Amino acid sequence: MTPFPAVTLTTLQWVLIPAMYGISVYAAGHALLYKRDPRAALGWIAVCLTFPVAGPLLYFLFGINRVHSRAARLLEESETRRLREGGRLHGGPARHEPPGAMPSGIVPPRYERLARVGYAVTDRPLAGGNHVQPLHNGEQAYPAMLDAIDNAEHSVFLTTYIFGTGDVGQRFVDALADASARGVDVRVIVDGVGGLYHWPRAWRRLARRGVRVERFLPPHLVPLQLSVNLRTHRKVLVCDGKVGFTGGMNIAQNHMAAQGCTRCVTDMHFLFSGPIVAQLQEAFLRDWGFVTGEYAPGPPVREEPCGDSLCRMVLDGPGFGFERVHDLLAGVVAGAERSIHIMTPYFLPSRELISGLRAASLRGVEVHCVLPGRNNLPFVHWATRNLLPSLLESGVRVYYQPPPFCHTKLLLIDGCYAHVGSANIDPRSLRLNFELTVEVLDTTVARQLGQHFEAVRAVSDEVTPRSLTARSMPVRLRDAACWLFSPYL
Repeated sequence: MTPFPAVTLTTLQWVLIPAMYGISVYAAGHALLYKRDPRAALGWIAVCLTFPVAGPLLYFLFGINRVHSRAARLLEESETRRLREGGRLHGGPARHEPPGAMPSGIVPPRYERLARVGYAVTDRPLAGGNHVQPLHNGEQAYPAMLDAIDNAEHSVFLTTYIFGTGDVGQRFVDALADASARGVDVRVIVDGVGGLYHWPRAWRRLARRGVRVERFLPPHLVPLQLSVNLRTHRKVLVCDGKVGFTGGMNIAQNHMAAQGCTRCVTDMHFLFSGPIVAQLQEAFLRDWGFVTGEYAPGPPVREEPCGDSLCRMVLDGPGFGFERVHDLLAGVVAGAERSIHIMTPYFLPSRELISGLRAASLRGVEVHCVLPGRNNLPFVHWATRNLLPSLLESGVRVYYQPPPFCHTKLLLIDGCYAHVGSANIDPRSLRLNFELTVEVLDTTVARQLGQHFEAVRAVSDEVTPRSLTARSMPVRLRDAACWLFSPYL
């Protein structure tokens, strides 16, 4: 008599093996049809077909299409509630006219070419009459932010990706809690993953002291929420609708660069006053409604002009339908006539942006990129080195800034345009994260930032084709392998 277990095992093999490979082929076909980046499609197809069980599972959990579809659904639901309950969160007279909105016909001619790109991408007019103050490192940014919180009378709205709990973090916790205790409407949003970087958790300290704090899509098992790619990378602080801050700086001890610690980070933040603050406040209220379902117009905003800068906020993230920041960068790069200066911690541009930078250099535009010489993410640094030869051969000049690690994000065009905010030039920022940036059209601000850029470039080491070709074969293979997986970095 044939043993029953052997027959059962053979039957299971005939059923399970085709089923596993069928799922792999289905997942690979899905990647082939719906991935827009051919490298990403090829990578996922290889993973799905090489690992019949793990590959499709990884694709299901971390596939970008799933992220965008879920984000689109959440944003649609959020927008429906906003229109029903909150209306125009920017406080302006009409949906597309926030305070200070400038008709396109009165934008100064020197700005018109670049300003037209931002309007086409965002459908949002420039706001005139703003004052913009660059703040270097925690030494300048944190005192200004804490002072704004301490002097707030009506509202304090804060969004951050990372909220540390060292001395700096505790000072913010105390300031926010004190403001709440004196009756100020204090609301805080901390990213659900970025908020896990420090222990003890800052949001728990805030909640214990009576501050209204929410986490942005935190991962959890019940109910199941494992979309770790749906992250808010935005950094916004708005006080009383009068002053606003945004840029690339988290709330963390290592931004106190003057301390000279081994893990210090240099960065820039920006203080805004004027009508643009209404747009920053709108961004927070949208995010607050997104995570809580509560929409209501915020406090009155300052509408009177207080400076000469023309500004426009750019909101981006999965589910928006297209990549706004990416398209904006591509547009202003294509419109540059004299100079393009880039400073970014993570530089993994798309093929379109690489082509745009190459084309700009070939038509005589001065294209300079300043990158960290020592990156906190080595695999990003290695991947970047693999794409630099194509830029160098077209005349783009690349420099490595000496330590400490520089987290600053700047794009300067033609001495009159600056693009600042939270977005890096890499796939995670341009395709996955919820980001917030601001266009600033002002020759004075652009000149000030240009001077900072040149000061950094002067002490940086220029990357040459010879230095790249001098890499050993193992190093070149490692760099190329990291570049191959750059869509996932």
